[in-house]
Amino acid sequence: MDTKTAVAALGALAQETRLDIFRQLVRAGPAGLPVGAIAARLGVEANGRLSFHLKELVGAGLATSSQSGRFVYYAANYPAMNALLAHLTEACCAGEPCGAPPPPCIPSQTAAEARDA
Repeated sequence: MDTKTAVAALGALAQETRLDIFRQLVRAGPAGLPVGAIAARLGVEANGRLSFHLKELVGAGLATSSQSGRFVYYAANYPAMNALLAHLTEACCAGEPCGAPPPPCIPSQTAAEARDA
């Protein structure tokens, strides 16, 4: 991951609501969540403000959106999340090996596959 992409991702996460949304999406797995479920889990209204935050996460590459019938589902972009974590930790321990890196988070299904299951 290049620095510009990392800065965009970190900037998107540097806001309390967006960080809460992203954590909910990570927990939800590859199927993601519709906007109404995200709002319910966060205890907020599904309004333009929530849509704005979701758009920011998608724009930073940390989330994806897909339409299924009347609903728009948002899901965490796990490869982007793993790339950001790798970028942040690539020079840890003064550039010396720190042992085995933690395994990346790799869900077993894509969002569409998980919803169709």
